[in-house]
Amino acid sequence: MAKAVQKITLSRSRDIPFNKLVLSQSNVRRVKAGVSVEQLAESIAQRTLLQSLNVRAVLDGEGNETGMFEVPAGGRRYRALELLVKQKRLAKTQLVPCVVREGGIAEDDSIAENDERVGLHPLDQFRAFQTLRTLGMSEEDIAARHFVTAAIVKQRLRLASVSPKLHEVYAEDGMTLEQLMAFSVTGDHARQELVWENVSKSGYDEPYQIRRMLTEDTVRASDKRAQFVGVAAYEAAGGGVLRDLFERDDGGWWQDVPLLERLVTEKLKADAETIAAEGWKWIEVAISFPYGHDNGFRQLEGTPADITAEEQAMVEALQAEHAKLEAEYQDADEIPDEVDARLGEIEKALSAFDNRPHIFDAADITRAGVFVSIDSDGSLLIDRGFVRPDDEAPVEGADANADPSDTDAVDPDASSVRRTVITVSGQPEAEDEEDDGIKPLPERLVMELTAHRSLALRDAVATNPQVAMTALLHKLCLDTFQREMPNGCLQVTVRQVHFSAQASDLKDSPPAKAIDERNKAWAAEMPNDEVALWDWLAALDDASRSALLAHCVSFGVNALFEKIDRYGGTGVSAHGLRHRIDQADRLARAVNLDMAEAGWRPTVDNYLGRVTKSRILEAVREAKGEASVQLIDHLKKNEMAKEAERLLDGMGWLPEPLRLAEVAAASGEPNTTGEPLPEFLADDEDEAGETGEDEQPHAVAAE
Repeated sequence: MAKAVQKITLSRSRDIPFNKLVLSQSNVRRVKAGVSVEQLAESIAQRTLLQSLNVRAVLDGEGNETGMFEVPAGGRRYRALELLVKQKRLAKTQLVPCVVREGGIAEDDSIAENDERVGLHPLDQFRAFQTLRTLGMSEEDIAARHFVTAAIVKQRLRLASVSPKLHEVYAEDGMTLEQLMAFSVTGDHARQELVWENVSKSGYDEPYQIRRMLTEDTVRASDKRAQFVGVAAYEAAGGGVLRDLFERDDGGWWQDVPLLERLVTEKLKADAETIAAEGWKWIEVAISFPYGHDNGFRQLEGTPADITAEEQAMVEALQAEHAKLEAEYQDADEIPDEVDARLGEIEKALSAFDNRPHIFDAADITRAGVFVSIDSDGSLLIDRGFVRPDDEAPVEGADANADPSDTDAVDPDASSVRRTVITVSGQPEAEDEEDDGIKPLPERLVMELTAHRSLALRDAVATNPQVAMTALLHKLCLDTFQREMPNGCLQVTVRQVHFSAQASDLKDSPPAKAIDERNKAWAAEMPNDEVALWDWLAALDDASRSALLAHCVSFGVNALFEKIDRYGGTGVSAHGLRHRIDQADRLARAVNLDMAEAGWRPTVDNYLGRVTKSRILEAVREAKGEASVQLIDHLKKNEMAKEAERLLDGMGWLPEPLRLAEVAAASGEPNTTGEPLPEFLADDEDEAGETGEDEQPHAVAAE
């Protein structure tokens, strides 16, 4: 005979006046955790009591009920009700729904009630907040009713907006909360799902990697173009901004890059039109000009505009305020944000006074031009007063043969009717390399890399007078003992080399900035008159004379790779290029040049995105080892280049054209025996061995 199943009997419920309840000593909760009693009291005031109290009758010494009930489970709810009674927001006799427990152990009931409580899964909370928002509650109302900040509500609503497919993955513990946060950067569900498919297969799924993949086709708000246009103008034109609510994003990412480029061009052209009213002959406009773009131009020397008494008083007041704040916080471990911001404002205002436009002669303005671009901080950068060689005023006595139709030969006053020529230049596009073998580096890439090396070598020579003097004496000895006929008095010249191919970041590199600052410092001290210059040089001390010599000699440094002229033209020959590279290597060894210390690091733009996958993996292998190669060898080229940039950051790895070459021969002399160019410059035709004796070896790299 089967045993009968014992039926369960639930405890009865009763409404008991609050003043008949007391807190039991059997409640196991001793440590406060979670929502405070005050917050729970407010929740009860808003929603009433959502969960009954668990109570037991209080017995007297003989086991009879006393009419009082103790609360072994639900103590925080009791304390919240007690607070409402003290605040006179709840009557002492208010009936409280209770479950009256008989039998068992009070402590066991208290433990079970807490252990069996299951909190909401975060995803349920995100969706619940989204439901409240859909039902009409504002973010501030949701925050107030659930005792969180409005920022937290915004974050949870953002998480609720992620793709439902990714929600399912998260619900099944297929991704972490941090990964889900990373996906909330964009609202494009298709893009989110595609990125998850890629990272989940590769295992390369760190949150920062997810964010980077989701924002790879955008522009950072910190980009100088974005700073120049301003977010208000961009959004007014219909541009969208991606924001990260969980990480510091420095203003987010601007999605519509073509729109940004158009706004930048329009604003630059408008600024150029305003400057054109000053009467300049030409204006060149670009987002950024290459290093050395003004080579061969004569720069006018303008006169600083006079400062008014009111402006002088403002300058003095700003300087006094700056000095006072610096003195007040000089011993502080950390300057308050508002003070730091104020110091920045003062420095910017003082800089504006220092950088006021100079006043130029009207006749000079009609022949000169202006470069208009964007500075690194996003401000408008205006360089006035550059005269092209063709626009120089004719010398006295030359007017007899002047062409009457030449506008430059006409009275300058007539030029006021001529319209300023405004030219908007673009940026060269990076060449793409999709082949997948170890092939010679692209010619333009080698030219850009060696431009970096030339500039760094100039900076190093300029700070090493001993090497500079050796190089100069070397040149003089070659000229003297090889008996080359001079064309005039002391035909020692330093010819600056223009970098026809250069990366966009060359002018912002540390060597470029160091050279420019050094040049400006010497130019500020040096007299313009030739006779006065001789006297000034004669009065210099030996240390200053050596430093100036090194600076001047450095401008003649040319470690640049150039395309070989195979047809006997005016270009560089293979022998000449080999000789130049050898001399550059010797000079680099003399100054102990390290391109990594000079500030160059491999990025997608300047190297990794310009070479084949095999070369990317070769770079990572050399710097980090085979284990790091296996992390990225399965990726597509674009992703591989980005991850390689991260892996190589701080490793000091350099491509072959930037490395310090070892001494080729025991003598250390340059190679003049026709030794082929380095492998990274060799052409496939060279490797075929079919070059005749009279033909110049090829140095054009396959692209």
